[in-house]
This record gives sequence, C-alpha cells and structure tokens, in this order.
Amino acid sequence: MSGEPRIFNVLFLCTGNSCRSIMAEAYLNFAGRGRFKAYSAGSYPKGEVHPLALETLRVAGVPAQGLTSKGWEGFEEPGAPELDFVITTCDNAANEVCPIWPGQPMNAHWPFPDPDAFEGSETETRAYFLDVFRQVRTRIDILMNLPMASLDKLALKKRLDEIGKVKPEETAG
Repeated sequence: MSGEPRIFNVLFLCTGNSCRSIMAEAYLNFAGRGRFKAYSAGSYPKGEVHPLALETLRVAGVPAQGLTSKGWEGFEEPGAPELDFVITTCDNAANEVCPIWPGQPMNAHWPFPDPDAFEGSETETRAYFLDVFRQVRTRIDILMNLPMASLDKLALKKRLDEIGKVKPEETAG
C-alpha cells in the first residue's frame, strides 16, 4: 500500500457535451484536486464547448483551458481510465443506453437545466449560465464532502442518487 490517497475517476455525461458536463468536469478537477479526476463526454457531442460555459468558468475562477467536446467512445476503449462514477447531467443522456464502462462504475443522474436552450437577453443568458454552474458546483461540493471511506457501496449509491434530487432552490446561496 503506497499511502497515497485514492483518486476517484468521475465521468460526466450529457448529450452534447458543451455546457453542463463540461462545467462539471472543470469544477471537479479544480476543486477536487488530489481526490477526484473528472472527465466529460457526450453521446452526440457538439464538437465545441459553448463560449458562455467557458466564460462562466472564468468568472467563477475555474481554469477552462483544454476543455473539449468529445464522444464517450474513448472511455470504452482499452487503456481508458477505470471509472468509479458515471453521472449523467441531462435527461436525454440518462435515458440513452450507455456502454458497459470498464471498472463497473456507479451510475447516478444529476439533471441540470440546459443553459444552451435558454432564450433571453444576453444578460439573462449569462445569468442563467451562472445559475446552472451554481447548481453544478453545489452538487459537486456535496459529493466531495461525502465520507467515501466509511460508506459501503449501497450507502454511497443512495447518497449519489440523493445529490441528484437536490432542487435548485435548495442550492441557493
């Protein structure tokens, strides 16, 4: 045993992999350094990260360089990271048939509103992106504060599912 802390690999999935899953990947990698390694992918990736998702991350002080919109195929291949958790961030991705991931990760669904689908003024749209990011940040903060070492698999699955049910108004702050 090396004494090194266990690093949990988390894959955030969304259909387009341009907003919600990207913000989740960036924030968990920023806030969970040394404990979590986050990735994101999409079932039908848009191929580019939404500019307002990148701006939102910069405004929040979260590094945004190197983020890409990509498909989930790379996580099925030999040599892909062994995943501990796969978290869907949109209802479309949650309803799709996902691959069998290496490592038999625990799955959870954390639905977030789609900021890319929001219609409003430029100011309202920026505010909406910030609100969705706040929700992402709050759920990830809850995940990072779970006592991983003391939870058995069933208790951990229950907690992951509960995090996904946190309502936006419960994350205000």
